[in-house]
Amino acid sequence: MRFSGLPSILFVCLALSGCSSSVGLSDLLPQTPSLETTSSIIRPSGPVPAVDVGVASREEPQPAVSVAAAPAPELAVARVLPSEAVAVPSARPLALMAPDRPKASPFASGKIYSRQFRDAKPINFGPKSPKKLAVHGVDVSRWQGEIDWAKLRTQGANFAYIKATDGGDHLDPMFRKNWRGAAEAGLKRGAYHFFYWCRTAGEQADWFIRNVPKVEGALPPVIDVEYNGESKCKRRLSRAVVLEKMQVFMDKLEAHYGQRPIIYTAPDFYRDNLEGEFPNHPFWLRSVAAHPSKVYPNRKWVFWQYSGSGLSHGVTGKIDLNVFHGSEETWRKWLSANG
Repeated sequence: MRFSGLPSILFVCLALSGCSSSVGLSDLLPQTPSLETTSSIIRPSGPVPAVDVGVASREEPQPAVSVAAAPAPELAVARVLPSEAVAVPSARPLALMAPDRPKASPFASGKIYSRQFRDAKPINFGPKSPKKLAVHGVDVSRWQGEIDWAKLRTQGANFAYIKATDGGDHLDPMFRKNWRGAAEAGLKRGAYHFFYWCRTAGEQADWFIRNVPKVEGALPPVIDVEYNGESKCKRRLSRAVVLEKMQVFMDKLEAHYGQRPIIYTAPDFYRDNLEGEFPNHPFWLRSVAAHPSKVYPNRKWVFWQYSGSGLSHGVTGKIDLNVFHGSEETWRKWLSANG
């Protein structure tokens, strides 16, 4: 018997066996993070920190983690609606965050700094000007670049909402640094999530929970719901589906953080989807040309975003300006009940 053809036969068999594997080329290629951005933030003309989107920031060293010793994260099952019958990507690696141990703040605890902000496009709001309210703050994302939080606080930033996540795979690369910086400067801080309408609500809630630590005294989490002209997702869902997706997301966050989420929105989205809805949820309303009472009739609100063109020491370029609806005493009572 001749065996000279045996190696070739074995090679062909092995090759055929390998082709039958369920692992394809698409499974080996890295997933591209979402390119969606928040439409309410104006991109600066100058450079912004060049870091990877969707992965942990490299600006601060992270503690070494033993992969072998770390248990695999358990993902909550997302509630999928009929309209959400889209492919769900495989789970992303957990975005690890160092223990939240901000430095001791040099600022007096609870002190309210008066508003010193300027505005590149000032608006006359008449007798209901936000300047007459006591507690002002800001919201920020990577587009503000490096922030001097100590200076920003003395200008009247008593609280800050910090961009954390988009969709189900995007982490703002400045979130960790801003989260720590705001705490070290003594600001009350909270995190917000920009909601994508082409991703499942449960998947997005899981992503936010993985990346935003549960910290005593933090402000309630925020769901940012609005239309985004830059989005690659052009779907316009029915009002009923929008409300259902929001409810799924907010229920998961409330169960995890023990705080009822705040709803941030803009006039057009509110008119189409939210008027008269969620009466028991706090609202944060964008209204940069008129008082919220004119733009959102009969809607109670906690925060008012009154400018997208604010100017302040501590920040290069423009920044969103916000105000709390109430006095200093009301602010402290609200924090006690919700912080």
